[in-house]
Amino acid sequence: MNINLNTYIAGQSPVHSCDARAKIVLLIAYSVTLFLVETWWALGVCALAFAALCAAGRIPPSRIGALSVPIVVIALFAVVANSFSFDAAAVQTAAQAMREEVAFGGVGDVSTGLLAQMPPVVLVGSFGFVPAGFERGCFYAVRILLLVAASLIVSFTTTSTQLTEAFSSFLRPLRVMHVPVDDVASVLSIALRFIPLVAEELGRIHDAQWARGAKFGEKGLVARVRAWATVLVPLFVGMFRRADNLALAMDARCYGAPGVCRTSLSHRKFGVDAALVTAVGLALCIVLSLFG
Repeated sequence: MNINLNTYIAGQSPVHSCDARAKIVLLIAYSVTLFLVETWWALGVCALAFAALCAAGRIPPSRIGALSVPIVVIALFAVVANSFSFDAAAVQTAAQAMREEVAFGGVGDVSTGLLAQMPPVVLVGSFGFVPAGFERGCFYAVRILLLVAASLIVSFTTTSTQLTEAFSSFLRPLRVMHVPVDDVASVLSIALRFIPLVAEELGRIHDAQWARGAKFGEKGLVARVRAWATVLVPLFVGMFRRADNLALAMDARCYGAPGVCRTSLSHRKFGVDAALVTAVGLALCIVLSLFG
């Protein structure tokens, strides 16, 4: 039973060397921009920016495609749900009213695209295919896929340690309000490191129980639950044992002792290059949000 949860792709590309804080800020801005743009050309610019980042980061498209399969299913469902209607005539009337509103100075959206002028095609009774809805569904599907793929770029080019340090840096101003920022960062870092350990332990216990004759392939819900119970019970026992050992180790090293100042092994400064990349990316997102 092989479980691979390591998404980081080692490399020396400009995207890898970029500050994690800049990548997180630009990811948030990019996500907001995707939901604000309403034209195909603006969405195309977002897609070109994504393709450029993939090329700069030397990220294989197959890796993105393999992890995006569940999102592709959701995107296809959005296309199908918007393409057909049980009242095609009402959809045509609403689309015509929206076009008239846009013509008299309303705000345009994807419903005024290439297929917006085509009338619905009635298939059976009032059920029919709506070209404008199909175009709208495709627009939403591309928007969802770009959103997920952009987050994958960050996870592919940023280690868990860098992400933890970035979140700790973002939370640092909360120290004024006596928020335990260092403790929050430590909890996040430990949680990220425990994920592959738990996955490895799950695979090891599963293989051991399978070798002992556990019937994971049995038909019937009750039989499967009983088989997996032999895996989950020792898994949780092992997790609690690891947590106890970690707590004892941290306590032995005087973690959380009063009056102790926390230090960092490598404190990375937000350089001029990262600030320039962040400023250019934010400016592009603002332009697309306003004029797209």
